[in-house]
Amino acid sequence: MSTKRTEQVTTINGGQFDGYVFAPDGEPNGNGLLLLQEIFGVGDYIKAVAERLTVLGYTVLAPDLYWRIERGVALGHSEEDLGLASEYAGKFDREKGIEDCGAALAHMRELAEVSGQTGVIGFCFGGTLAYLTAAEHEPDAAIAYYGSGVPDELARASDIHCPLLLHFGGSDSYIPRDDVAAVEKAAGAHDNFEIWVQEEAGHAFDNHESEMFHNPEAAKTAWDITVRFLQTHL
Repeated sequence: MSTKRTEQVTTINGGQFDGYVFAPDGEPNGNGLLLLQEIFGVGDYIKAVAERLTVLGYTVLAPDLYWRIERGVALGHSEEDLGLASEYAGKFDREKGIEDCGAALAHMRELAEVSGQTGVIGFCFGGTLAYLTAAEHEPDAAIAYYGSGVPDELARASDIHCPLLLHFGGSDSYIPRDDVAAVEKAAGAHDNFEIWVQEEAGHAFDNHESEMFHNPEAAKTAWDITVRFLQTHL
């Protein structure tokens, strides 16, 4: 288990929003990870991912990215929740959201537990944001799980200079396989990119809180790759 606290992240315009900090109970490794939410908000799943990362020694900051719409959103994973989450995502201002990710990354670099490198990892909605945060805010490493907006932002690939790990499901009903193939082709042109496709997995396959999405085998395979990537680059 980690030590948890909530801090206030200040935006470039002076606004403030919650950043949920998860610090290892043992000795932190000095490196920090910005953890970007799915469309469901910072709920039980994202908190569980944060716990997984603290076990590896990382200090994690999970920002409340829906704060401009409504603070503290933490939905479940039912069909009804999925519809509501889609409404929140539809109201999200991506440009301001990327600014908020940059502010959260800067805040994390000032945490007492963080003395080394800082990276970003995001899932689904947060996967796209992790990719764009890497393009705009220069983390030391970035990981994007099934970011549905990534195929439309391949022009930004040349703006990403850090090591980038991309995960996709080959049977994702939200991201056509042809779009994933386009990302694979783009990744092949960048030595700092690494992409893995779990062909039998659909969308959000890592989310153990969602019966409709979770694929345990694909989740384990991808997580093992993620751990290796982190140990290599962060």
